[in-house]
Amino acid sequence: QVQPVESGGGLVQAGGSLRLSCAASGRISAAYIVAWFRQAPGKEREFVAAVRLSVGSTDYADSVKGRFTVSRDNAKNTVYLQMNNLKPEDTAVYFCGASTHSTRVAGDFGFWGQGTQVSVSS
Repeated sequence: QVQPVESGGGLVQAGGSLRLSCAASGRISAAYIVAWFRQAPGKEREFVAAVRLSVGSTDYADSVKGRFTVSRDNAKNTVYLQMNNLKPEDTAVYFCGASTHSTRVAGDFGFWGQGTQVSVSS
């Protein structure tokens, strides 16, 4: 089973940038959509952004639109999340998951990694 590994998190000041990576241990079918979700303490896992591996089309939550960019490198089995102009409310553990459905519901995704912590100080 393909297992993704998230990396790239860290501590930054508000207004800073980070680039997260979601690297799969094997090839993921182009039929999949890979999405980033985040989960803050005491909150549910929420949708952040997604990319369809076949054509590269993207989808963003309103809260990150214009600040975050999701992209994929199919040759490297890796999906990226470039996060600019970070805000304290972006603080969370970020996870990537894969689904064959065009959805923003975490329960519809599988192949979750262990997550990477993003902390933004004010």
